[in-house]
Amino acid sequence: MRRNPDYALEGDEALRDLIRSSPWATIVTAVPGRGAVASHYPVLLDEEADGVVLLSHVGRPDERLHELGGHELLVILQGPHGYVSPSWYGAGPAVPTWNFAVAHAYGTPELLDADENLAVLDRLVDRFEGAVSEPARLLANAANAEYAERIVHGTVGFRLRVTRWEGKEKMSQDKPAEVVDRIIAALSAEGPYANAGLAERMRRVHGR
Repeated sequence: MRRNPDYALEGDEALRDLIRSSPWATIVTAVPGRGAVASHYPVLLDEEADGVVLLSHVGRPDERLHELGGHELLVILQGPHGYVSPSWYGAGPAVPTWNFAVAHAYGTPELLDADENLAVLDRLVDRFEGAVSEPARLLANAANAEYAERIVHGTVGFRLRVTRWEGKEKMSQDKPAEVVDRIIAALSAEGPYANAGLAERMRRVHGR
């Protein structure tokens, strides 16, 4: 990731916030003799752990493709992002750009046993079903629990302690306040590049 102090995303709490708000992750491993392997899975933040610890799983046979547990993983977490038109800037020469928030987190995963994996899957379901009016919990009843016990063996859970990370948050920090306001307004309005999530992220970054 190219470093730019103007767009730096720093501090473990900033990473935790990105994990909570944007849990869909890209997992990349450089496997000796085979090259890069990438998979896509949701991740959870272990809120009780010291530092930044991710909990997740992969479906079999992804654990063999990644040689999970034997190598460092790169976990890419991407927050709101989208196109920014120079037509929103007002007068003066300008070029288009893309605003985004992203973090690259590294660590070597620890594999979970079946009971720990089931507990993580249960937490993962609760994380998203909690927003549903009638949540379908993984272990809601005996039938669901029995089914979960069967399917858990098709997944491999892991815990990843983040040992290093770098982040970037490009939200038009280099633009005057009036231009930032116009960009936020354009992203919030109807149109081909309407992007409410990016507009909200810009409001947070700029204290709007």
